[in-house]
Amino acid sequence: MSDVFDSAVDCKLLFNNATQSESALILLRSKLTAITRRLGVSSLKRENLLLVASELVSNNVKHAAGRGMVQLWQQPGRVLDLLSLDYGPGIPDLSTAEADGYSTSSTLGKGLGAIRRLSDESYIYTQRSGQLKKWTGTVILARFYLDQECKEAKSGFKFGLYSRALSDERYNGDRIYLQRTGKLLRWLHLDGLGHGEEAQEATADLAAHLINYESPESILSTVDRQLTTTRGAVAITGEIDLAKFTLRLSGVGDMSAHIYNQEQIQQITFAPGILGREHRSATVFQTDFGKKSVIVTASDGIRRNWDMANFSGLFNQHPQLIAYTLGNIMGRISDDQSVCVCTIG
Repeated sequence: MSDVFDSAVDCKLLFNNATQSESALILLRSKLTAITRRLGVSSLKRENLLLVASELVSNNVKHAAGRGMVQLWQQPGRVLDLLSLDYGPGIPDLSTAEADGYSTSSTLGKGLGAIRRLSDESYIYTQRSGQLKKWTGTVILARFYLDQECKEAKSGFKFGLYSRALSDERYNGDRIYLQRTGKLLRWLHLDGLGHGEEAQEATADLAAHLINYESPESILSTVDRQLTTTRGAVAITGEIDLAKFTLRLSGVGDMSAHIYNQEQIQQITFAPGILGREHRSATVFQTDFGKKSVIVTASDGIRRNWDMANFSGLFNQHPQLIAYTLGNIMGRISDDQSVCVCTIG
């Protein structure tokens, strides 16, 4: 039996800062040094992180007029992610921009190439201006595995998590539990009613249900019973069966799911109500899951007024980059925010 990842423990925003000028690098380097020492990161890996951080800040200042940010995230499996997201003009020709020696700002032009070489994995998504776009700019994800043997498993599944508390407070009522075992990927995505400590308490200590359940519907029933003494929560639970290429979802309350399959995207909503309080029968959804498909579940802290036209090509990216992009751009500042992205293929 595999372990269950818990976003409250395994998905943490460790640092977030605007990159209005090169001075932003001073604080970022200080935080990176302190965090990597605390986590026991090797000196070589630490130096690579610092070099990539410098390139990300410089890119934002030079190419997006400082209209961007850099974040440091901890993710499941002793992973550190450096993320840069800007609101600049986007990159006209990404393949050319990644070549060493290319520059549009009278510099050495080694930024994107250096990021690729120094990180264990890197992913870039860029979008030029257009009539339907919610956002234009560039997102760069540089991933560092703190244990070489813990690189992403070759299971056919990949996932990305984004979970952030309202105003980055201590307590987060949004929570994602995820288990990847054999040919199955299972997850439970919850949003505690309201926010703060009571909302977090409502969504705590539910991992055992994910391990022991027989179907998405049965786990919601057991969660419903456990939440009767709490403020309550809304939730989606899902299962991808890689052997059968099927997806099964069950949900209650104001959360949403999006399925990207064969160049189309389908939005799914769920029966109204609150687990632990009053609700209708859970909405159950089952479909074939294509060999290259993406499923996104999101709390109501993520705005829903987006589609493929707003983020052209995004759903061909790594699921973690998808989660960061949607979470940062479509997140509401008035609520906890969470996104779970699962892909196969």
